[in-house]
Amino acid sequence: MIKFHKEGYTSLAICILFIFVSNALLHYYLPNTRWLSGICYAFSAFIFVVIVQFFRSPQRKWVINPSQVICPADGKVVVIEDVYEPEYLKTKCVQVSIFMSPINVHVNRNPVSGIVKYFKYHPGKYLVAWHPKSSTENERTTTVVETNNGVKIMYRQIAGALARRIVWYINEGENVTQSQQFGFIKFGSRVDIFLPLGTVINVTLQQVVKGGVTVLATI
Repeated sequence: MIKFHKEGYTSLAICILFIFVSNALLHYYLPNTRWLSGICYAFSAFIFVVIVQFFRSPQRKWVINPSQVICPADGKVVVIEDVYEPEYLKTKCVQVSIFMSPINVHVNRNPVSGIVKYFKYHPGKYLVAWHPKSSTENERTTTVVETNNGVKIMYRQIAGALARRIVWYINEGENVTQSQQFGFIKFGSRVDIFLPLGTVINVTLQQVVKGGVTVLATI
């Protein structure tokens, strides 16, 4: 079953208003141009379908397993590498990045259960989401969750060239549940996750993954 996400209500209302007004003006000023009306109808239908599919929120059988790290987003794995994380963890980690294209579901989900030890919003640039510096220079949020076993997992929502609004539903000190929604990014973006060295990675580069379902890694 597919539901329409609450973040899309305003966009859908604007889309419907635009379709209504543009078609009404066309019929009023150019009532006899059937070919133009056909083009306008087709374009209106296309815009409506794009908005509906972008803000869809499908119901799935969510994975909850304390020994596993679940994918935080739908998309494609574009980075798996060892990096130094300077913002909070201040140590070497395994970074896994998932690129979300405009046709992906853009709901973001917690990869693990635990307590939010750190959260920060960073204003920034809007480089394309696959740019190497997008993780540190783009608009983004950083979240660190400590699991019941004391393992700290960091993940970032990163805005892209089209994404101009990051939404989050979590705050520092809260308990969060694995696969539960923690945010939403509009129109193309990326999610980075930072795992302890030695973590077994269960995905490969260019693999297509599903948020809340695909097992990203085993702790």
